[in-house]
Amino acid sequence: MKILVTGGIGFIGSHTVVELIENGHDVVIVDNLSNSSVKVLDDIQKIAKRRPVFYEADIRDKAAMERVFTENKIDAVIHFAGLKAVGESIQIPMEYYHNNITGTLVLCDVMRTHGCKTIVFSSSATVYGMNNVSPFKEDMPTSCTNPYGWTKLMLEQILTDIAHSDPEWSVVLLRYFNPIGAHPSGIIGENPSGIPNNLFPYLARVAAGILPCLSIYGNDYDTPDGTGVRDYIHVVDLAQGHLKALNYATEHKGAEAINLGTSRGTSVLELVKAFEKANGVKVKYKIVERRPGDIATCYADTAKATELLGWSAKYGIEDMCRHGWNYMNKK
Repeated sequence: MKILVTGGIGFIGSHTVVELIENGHDVVIVDNLSNSSVKVLDDIQKIAKRRPVFYEADIRDKAAMERVFTENKIDAVIHFAGLKAVGESIQIPMEYYHNNITGTLVLCDVMRTHGCKTIVFSSSATVYGMNNVSPFKEDMPTSCTNPYGWTKLMLEQILTDIAHSDPEWSVVLLRYFNPIGAHPSGIIGENPSGIPNNLFPYLARVAAGILPCLSIYGNDYDTPDGTGVRDYIHVVDLAQGHLKALNYATEHKGAEAINLGTSRGTSVLELVKAFEKANGVKVKYKIVERRPGDIATCYADTAKATELLGWSAKYGIEDMCRHGWNYMNKK
């Protein structure tokens, strides 16, 4: 199949592109390079031995998206493109709503025009809000605490409504938890510009001496060691989950929300210790005050992914730490 991957040069997108190519699919990438480098195309080619077609474009640009669909017979879309920093979304909410929601509406409109009605959407565990108890299940109530999260939840509703209105649509909403690690080759990984928003790349830069110290936000949560517990998932496992979701979407109509996680929580301190053990390095850290809006424990129930997709995570936490550090050292 010919698959359009929006945001395909980013962290999760690039790993998914590799999996798609290695499984025989033709890939077209649309990315505006706002938080990624075109150099990643060379890296994808090194691993997958084939270069995807690339358009530098913004998904809000309808004319550009029309060109992509006119020049390529797209069979399905995996949709990653979007702004994704929680803190930034609170500071510039209009930009988040416009980019994430308007962009997806433009994309879906062009898909409909060209008869492409299969989409796998990059959602997030943030849609479970503050009031559910882990493990999070797909039928739990949803809510959000920040504009980024609301864009994900609103888009889940929009895509579900589209599928309900037209029985030809197939929509899979992948709610994933905390992706970390890198491709085992060390060629692609997470390399955010500026100061990282996510824990793992920040931790790795502290270990490398690029940043002075890791701040751990709170050690008085109701968890085994007092630090927040999250469901960390290897990015390659996550990418393979998208491939399974694509296969499911081509055979089933309607809309389905599915968790992608490991069903296991790891505390921040456990992650630091696993990183030190896997890589033989020390990570300097300090305990600081909690951040508002953080919950104590967040991990997935992944029974639905196993049942519907035949998927489960394979890599352990030390694999994630080793592969992420390997990438950091090869950059």
